[in-house]
Amino acid sequence: MVETFLDTTGLMCPLPVLRARKVLKALPPLSTLKVVATDAASVMDFGVFCEQAGHELIEQSEDRGVFTFIIRRGQNQP
Repeated sequence: MVETFLDTTGLMCPLPVLRARKVLKALPPLSTLKVVATDAASVMDFGVFCEQAGHELIEQSEDRGVFTFIIRRGQNQP
């Protein structure tokens, strides 16, 4: 179940990840965030970001140039 939605369409690297990071910080642990982006670099960026920050990239998909990411906030994040 997605609890929060973030639209970063039209933004280029690193803005989608930076905006997602800000939203995730405000969410309680284990909350989920759905992010949509149009920057192709976001595919690699979100994978690396989640791995380094301790979040879980639950799902990612692409439909006609729009990338969707479902992220679960890490349990022990400040």
